[in-house]
Amino acid sequence: MINLLKMGSIVARLIIAILMILLAIMTIYFLSSSSIDESIKIKLLDIKNDSYPFTIQNIMWIFFYIGIGELLYRLIVSKHIHYEISLKLLPESEESMLTTSDTRNMYPKIKNYTKKESLLPLFIKKLIAHFQSTKSIAQTQELFNSLIDIRYSEMNTDYSMIRYITWIIPTLGFIGTVVGISQALSYAAANDPTSKTFLANLTGKLGVAFDTTLVALLMSAFLVFFLHIIESYEEKTLGKLEEYILDNFITRLYINHK
Repeated sequence: MINLLKMGSIVARLIIAILMILLAIMTIYFLSSSSIDESIKIKLLDIKNDSYPFTIQNIMWIFFYIGIGELLYRLIVSKHIHYEISLKLLPESEESMLTTSDTRNMYPKIKNYTKKESLLPLFIKKLIAHFQSTKSIAQTQELFNSLIDIRYSEMNTDYSMIRYITWIIPTLGFIGTVVGISQALSYAAANDPTSKTFLANLTGKLGVAFDTTLVALLMSAFLVFFLHIIESYEEKTLGKLEEYILDNFITRLYINHK
C-alpha cells in the first residue's frame, strides 16, 4: 500500500486503473463463457449484438471497474493517513510544551518522514519552519488553517473522476437504450410483421435496449453508495489529522520571552 503511494497520485491511480480494466475484461470473459442463462448474458453483455464484444454494456463494465479502482485508491490514502497518525510524531503528553528550541530539534526527525506519500509529516514540517521564522503562534495557527482548507479542496478535486464515472455510466445506458430502440425500429422496417418470429425478435431487441439502462443505473447506484461512504470516511480521517496536530502541536506552542 505504501509502495503504491510512493509513486505519486497520478502514477498510482493509472496503475490501479489499468489493473481494474484487466479485471473488467476478465469479468466480461467469465460471464460470457460461464454456464449462466443466456438471457442474463444478453442483459449484462449484449452477446447477441453483431458488434460483440464492442458493446455499450462492456464499455459500462470497464468504467464501472475503473470507478471501483478510484474508490479503492481513496480508501488507501485514508488508511495511510491513519498510519501516519499512529507513528506518534508529536509529543502527546499533557505536560509537554513546544518552544522554538524544541521544534528546531524536532525538525530533522520530521524531515526524514517527508516523502511523496506523506501528509502529516509534511504539515508538521511546514508548521515548524513557519514557527521558527515568524516566532508567532497566531501566524502558525493561520498557516495550519490554510493547509487544512487546501487539503479539503484537493480532496474534493480528487473525487472529480469518480463523480464523472457515476455520471457517464447512466449516460452510456441511455445511449445504449436509444441505439437499441433504433436497431429495433430498423428491424421492424426490414422484416415481415406477419412472420411468426417477428414479434419475439422485436420485443427481444427492445428488452435489451431497456435492460442497458437498468444495468447502468444499478452500476451507478452501487458506485454512488460507496462513494458517499468512502468520502465520509476520508473526511473523518482528515478531521482526526486536524485534531491530532491541533492537540499535540498548535496548542502546545510556547514562546519563551526570556
